[in-house]
Amino acid sequence: MRILHTMIRVGDLERSIDFYCKVLGMQLLRRRDYPDGRFTNVFVGYDDEARAAVLELTHNWDTKSYDMGNGYGHVAIEVDDAYRACEDVTRRGGKVTRPAGPMKHGTTVIAFVEDPDGYKIELVQRKSVA
Repeated sequence: MRILHTMIRVGDLERSIDFYCKVLGMQLLRRRDYPDGRFTNVFVGYDDEARAAVLELTHNWDTKSYDMGNGYGHVAIEVDDAYRACEDVTRRGGKVTRPAGPMKHGTTVIAFVEDPDGYKIELVQRKSVA
């Protein structure tokens, strides 16, 4: 067994595709409209779905926004350098909500960015191998 994808609902599909592809550097893997259901599914990620887990962006055509609720946490992405990743996100028009630095009560370097719908994305700096 393996994780295939995580689905999040988005209010503006093109804005979300721009964020995940242009700001976070993912690739648009596939897109399919479902006119009878009035929704579109888009899959984005850093690698082919056969090898890696990806994100499914679901856009319900008649819904402009969603409530976050209190159950959702975040999607985590490993990066080589969290400080540099925050600079890149800001330069590309993204929003850093927690600058890079060691996590509270630990040493792992993390940062948080926010997508256009308010979903949190954690950037986790890859640990150096000694």
